Amino acid sequence: MNLGKYKNLIFYITTIAVFSCLMYYFIIEGQTLEVKENIVANTSSGSTWENFLESFKTNLHHPLALLLAQIVTIIMTARLFGWICMKIKQPTVIGEMIAGIVLGPSLVGMYFPEFSAFLFPKESLGNLQFLSQIGLILFMYIVGMELDLSVLRKKAHDAVVISHASIIIPFALGIGLSYFVYQEFAPDGIQFTSFALFIAISMSITAFPVLARIVQERNLQKTKLGTIVITCAAADDITAWCILAAVIAIVKAGSFASSIYVIIMAIAYVFLMIKIVRPFLKRIGDLQAGKNTISKPMVAIFFLTLILSAYATEVIGIHALFGAFMAGAIMPENTKFRTLFIDKVEDVALVLLLPLFFVFTGLRTQIGLLNDSHLWMTAGFIILTAVLGKFAGSALTARFVGINWKESLTIGALMNTRGLMELIVLNIGYDLGVLSPEIFAMLVIMALFTTFMTGPALDFINFIFKSKKNQDEPLHENDSKYRVLLSFDKPESGSTLLKLAHNFTHKMNGNKSITAMNIAPVDEMHAYDINEYEDSQFQNVIETSHDLNLEVTTLFKASTDIESDLTSITNKGHYDLLLIMLGKSMYEGSLLGRLLGFTTKIINPEKLLNTVKGKGNIFNNSPFDDFTLQILDKTNIPVGILVEKDFKAADKVFVPIFNLSDFYLLEYAKRLINNNNSQIIILDAAGQIRNNIEVKELIRSIEQVAPNHITLYNEKKIEKEFLNAQDLMLISSKSWKNLIDTKSLWLSDIPSTLIISNP
Repeated sequence: MNLGKYKNLIFYITTIAVFSCLMYYFIIEGQTLEVKENIVANTSSGSTWENFLESFKTNLHHPLALLLAQIVTIIMTARLFGWICMKIKQPTVIGEMIAGIVLGPSLVGMYFPEFSAFLFPKESLGNLQFLSQIGLILFMYIVGMELDLSVLRKKAHDAVVISHASIIIPFALGIGLSYFVYQEFAPDGIQFTSFALFIAISMSITAFPVLARIVQERNLQKTKLGTIVITCAAADDITAWCILAAVIAIVKAGSFASSIYVIIMAIAYVFLMIKIVRPFLKRIGDLQAGKNTISKPMVAIFFLTLILSAYATEVIGIHALFGAFMAGAIMPENTKFRTLFIDKVEDVALVLLLPLFFVFTGLRTQIGLLNDSHLWMTAGFIILTAVLGKFAGSALTARFVGINWKESLTIGALMNTRGLMELIVLNIGYDLGVLSPEIFAMLVIMALFTTFMTGPALDFINFIFKSKKNQDEPLHENDSKYRVLLSFDKPESGSTLLKLAHNFTHKMNGNKSITAMNIAPVDEMHAYDINEYEDSQFQNVIETSHDLNLEVTTLFKASTDIESDLTSITNKGHYDLLLIMLGKSMYEGSLLGRLLGFTTKIINPEKLLNTVKGKGNIFNNSPFDDFTLQILDKTNIPVGILVEKDFKAADKVFVPIFNLSDFYLLEYAKRLINNNNSQIIILDAAGQIRNNIEVKELIRSIEQVAPNHITLYNEKKIEKEFLNAQDLMLISSKSWKNLIDTKSLWLSDIPSTLIISNP
């Protein structure tokens, strides 16, 4: 017997046995040390099952277990409502705000009071509040970092005029509004000045992060309008937070005279941050230049700066959030550095912690308090004042400085976006006791309404000013050309698809049009580096186009719903062919699972909705991932889906024909012969070509024009060597599905494959 083979097993068993016996010995001996009269027996009169249930209930109400249950519920609800808003072309922040109200006393608390009392008992709200405040501190840090101060310095002239007018006008209207609502809605003991200042600042806020996302989604970032409105919002943000800091100081002190020391300390703090801390951080950031990672000591330094800054402003009396915002604004201006640092903070802040703030706000918002027509009329009057002050004030000022009416109204609509920033201000006012529950609920409704109206207002403005010429222009442009659209997500994918498009169109000269499109998730970009992001995405495409001496049009769009935007652009652009790359699904597509042997599926909300409507199955039985299925389902032009396996050229192309419906592939084979001199091998896989005179004639006509470029194979068995010798396989979507379903041996040996779907 070879003991060496079993020595590890023998050692394992011996070790477990010896030390188990040793533990047993010490336990038995230890029991002899007990002083019996001092030992309290842990016994219960109930059954074992009753004891378990009692213990389970205790564990459910443990503060940590309750907090974790709250976080799970909040994140799931926030993501669901955020997804719904994304589908109706609204910012996801609106969905998260609505989710907070839904989970609060306005809905769940009203109709499911026992569940609400179990999940959100009053004693647990303190933990939720502190966690949400940490989320807000991290969020304001990100907002500060996303401000591009260099743009403010260069282009601030008109923008500052518009921005400050968009603050002072609604601020003045807010104070006027306070005069009419103070006696009825101000909490007892609150001075008119404190109440009026908070109402005024709530009218004046613009949500810079939401506005920046909308500008990106609508491709305005490269336009003069986009630059002006981003600069306006940035100037608005800085000014509004400085005013808010002063307002908080005045409210806490009770009068302006009493707050003078706080304001002096705040000015000294800002001076210290700009003149001392900022140069220090810049020197540290310069050490990071050119690197793709940030070392842990550097991360620690910047987080300490954030925490100390927030602590300083909280102690001074102007709120920790101002310190977080200031810490972000003075970060080193190196774009790459800011992107790396934001990526470290953003997911935890926005996905995990920030939804807690929305729900905490929702738990405070009691819409049920507005229980008569007078209160709803007051809420309507507040909304009207807010819209007039911000929308009309910004638009009229923009028109006064020489901007045309369309762009002026667009600036007004965008500056009227309040979003999360408004909720932050309102919660500060509520915590300070300045806002009563009724006025707090009205102002939350105002924040929701003014944010929600931004998208429809922009669409309405575009509709009013849309010229007939612009409507008709796309219909006549390049109609006679063969137009190819390639859509990619990664730079290297764009380069590969461009090479493929070149093979189909090389000799068409002026009769072709190739557009390379990149639609990027808006959440992956930051307002200050979007141009650099776009340049990096198209760098490979531009270089490849130069190598091929090929003229290519680039199209970039930031999107919250990539599938919908891609299909919309494709259908409206009158293209002849769409080329995309088959990759991992955004939901972990089933193609990879089938090829590699797992069957993991992740259910997405849209698929679940379609299943309920009877339009599909929850689990994807298609050979394509969810993203590709959406494209195939909604586009009305041919789609080429490339399965890339180190594609270089299409000199040798293999076209298997499995049934009569696959014959449209011959048209694409013909294009490859005409434009790339490709050698085409047609495989009569089902023996249907030899019996079809029409198809044989088509092959013969191709052969007459380009002799020795097309060959018909009737082989039943395809060897591995043959597949390895090919550059590209053209196949129909139906035949590709058949290969996947039958787990064809081809799959391990096929070359790069273009799956062509004919609508």
